[in-house]
Amino acid sequence: MSKNEADNVKKISTSFLKKNGYFKGWHSGAITWTRGYDEKKSSVGIEVSTLEGDNYLRIHYTQTDNYTEKKRDFDYKIPLTTTLCRFGGKRYWFICPWCKNGVYCGRRVGTLYKDGDYFACRHCYDLTYSSRNVNRRYKMFPLFNVLTLEDKIEELHRQIKHPYYRGKPTRKQRQIEKLYWLSGINYKKYTYLKDDNMLQ
Repeated sequence: MSKNEADNVKKISTSFLKKNGYFKGWHSGAITWTRGYDEKKSSVGIEVSTLEGDNYLRIHYTQTDNYTEKKRDFDYKIPLTTTLCRFGGKRYWFICPWCKNGVYCGRRVGTLYKDGDYFACRHCYDLTYSSRNVNRRYKMFPLFNVLTLEDKIEELHRQIKHPYYRGKPTRKQRQIEKLYWLSGINYKKYTYLKDDNMLQ
């Protein structure tokens, strides 16, 4: 059985929240998506708290069943956690609060996906990326490299307990920083090809 693709479902990322100023104490707003083939819009309300001792993303929305047309309200919180950055500051992560096959997830992830009733990590929904469904000869494709590197970064962040020792980065922290650098290089390559219409 083929996996659904993360590229085709609604998602919320910590990078989006940071870019739009949500990690500044307490902030509320909404996120809207437009479906490609019929331009139908859908949205969720969000509330983000980064107050001391109370870090979370709250998501609330109403969902209509496609078959019964019955409406159902959803309102829940996703815990937030942080890791320190080498040159100061911190990076925010979601803690996936759901269970898969009766086992609590608790993964630290940068993106949540909605492939069902709730927003959860791609591991809980068993999602893949469209870039991974192409022929193996495309494995050097820059965007594929970015996605693979992000997976490695997430895994190292889950493993690392002490990113710095006596003011210096540990071995795993150095690996993470190198992966961030490589991810940036590959994303620039992808942007260059896309802007020059070389991905058709």
